Amino acid sequence: MGIAERRKRQKEEMRTSILEAAWQLVMQDGWQALSIRKIAEAIEYSVPVIYDHFANKEAILLELTKQGFQKLNKELVEAKNEFAGPEGQIEAMAYAYWRFAFEQTAYYQVMYGLGMPSCETVNQINELSTFSELILQPVRELIARGNHPETDPFLKLHTFWSMLHGLISINMMAGNEKKEELNQKVLQDFISGFISGMKG
Repeated sequence: MGIAERRKRQKEEMRTSILEAAWQLVMQDGWQALSIRKIAEAIEYSVPVIYDHFANKEAILLELTKQGFQKLNKELVEAKNEFAGPEGQIEAMAYAYWRFAFEQTAYYQVMYGLGMPSCETVNQINELSTFSELILQPVRELIARGNHPETDPFLKLHTFWSMLHGLISINMMAGNEKKEELNQKVLQDFISGFISGMKG
């Protein structure tokens, strides 16, 4: 192995160590408490070493956000693949999204720490674009079959995302996730209304 390859591998290993330490801190104290200084202390390096690999704390949180969407996308693909039709796919993905939020709460909170990602953010992050396309594909199919082909699929994507995220956020803040029966009724009501609205 040449010097350049060794340096590249060492840089990648350090980057991985920084992200792993950051993730452990997020799990312990929440993403709001994360700091470059705490990460440096955790890996026993100086603060400038962290800045050699990441411009700031936000850059580290962005990487963790990407990891979160990678995990979420995997769950959505698995749920979607269980159904051939768009109605079943949309419903399965909604439930998979809900489960992910409460099974991977730390990731979910990092992913949405500053609210819903903007269109610019979606376009800049491949993992977010993949997420959007997973939802858009059955939405477009459902619109094409319905009585309102002029319906904007991107508006429907945003509605789907906003409603799910809103319901999850309410539950996380209020600690209502234990009210499973009510949650499932609200979720089912939203999904059925969302699907029937596109069918016309």
